[in-house]
Amino acid sequence: MTRIVLAFMLAFAFQAVCADVLIIDEVRQAERMELPKNGQSKADIEAKFGTPLERRAAVGDPPISSWKYDKFSVYFEYDLVLSTVLHPGAVIEG
Repeated sequence: MTRIVLAFMLAFAFQAVCADVLIIDEVRQAERMELPKNGQSKADIEAKFGTPLERRAAVGDPPISSWKYDKFSVYFEYDLVLSTVLHPGAVIEG
């Protein structure tokens, strides 16, 4: 019985370590990706990255809208980039 418990504990510990490594690797790869920067205008983003797959209308006050691209979504406050968020698993290939 003790061996089974120990085996499960080791298996869960190994999974946690692997998950941390993958997340760190994704963050490092995301830093090398060319993504919209905070403060850029909608016109700049569309000129550089093309037409988004989906545009979501603004909500709230201040108005926050978003554009969805293949690997990331861009959130705007009025006309300026507020934040860019990678979609799960969207990192540089290779």
